[in-house]
Amino acid sequence: MIRRRFSSAASLFAGAALFIGTSALAQMTPSQTAPQNPATANPNANPNMTTADTMQQQQAASGQMQDKTFVREAMEGGMAEVELGQLASQKASSDDVKQFGQKMVDDHTKLNDQMKPVAEQLGVTPPTQLSKKDQELKARLQNLSGTQFDNEYIRCMLKDHKKDAAEFKQEAQNAQNPAVQQAAQQGSQVIEQHLQMIEQIAQSHNISGSKGKNAGGQ
Repeated sequence: MIRRRFSSAASLFAGAALFIGTSALAQMTPSQTAPQNPATANPNANPNMTTADTMQQQQAASGQMQDKTFVREAMEGGMAEVELGQLASQKASSDDVKQFGQKMVDDHTKLNDQMKPVAEQLGVTPPTQLSKKDQELKARLQNLSGTQFDNEYIRCMLKDHKKDAAEFKQEAQNAQNPAVQQAAQQGSQVIEQHLQMIEQIAQSHNISGSKGKNAGGQ
């Protein structure tokens, strides 16, 4: 009798559990019952985009960032060349160093003016002051005079123009933005001329590093 009652109670319990389970399953949303399709996981994703397309987008974004970095650094460097050139035209004891300093003022002012519309196109804000490194260099040069000033300025210009010549040449070849590429090509020609001039000046002043390695063995 007890076993029969237990069996009846168990049957009733099982039936109730089945009913509750069926009702709960019916109330579940499709997203809860069906596996999510990875292709539709991101509503903004383009289902037709391939891995190659994604890589092209990433390369384009990297190229845009490289162009912006080049323009910003070129204008910062140009500003430094102008201010250091003004210093050289005033403090240098040698006429060739004075003349080179004035040429830096004239040429880099023009290059920065040409770069401004390119910077505006890319959303790059032109610099308004020297970088910390260039401020320190200017302060060091201001404390020198005579031959010491001339020699240190020549060494700095050798190092800077070798570095700038390589960077402008690379950007002229690899720039993604046509306006940046054109500005880099024009700037590369001017900087190559400056490099040849400062190498000749360095030789006449017996400054080591006028050919090959950067000044100071760097």
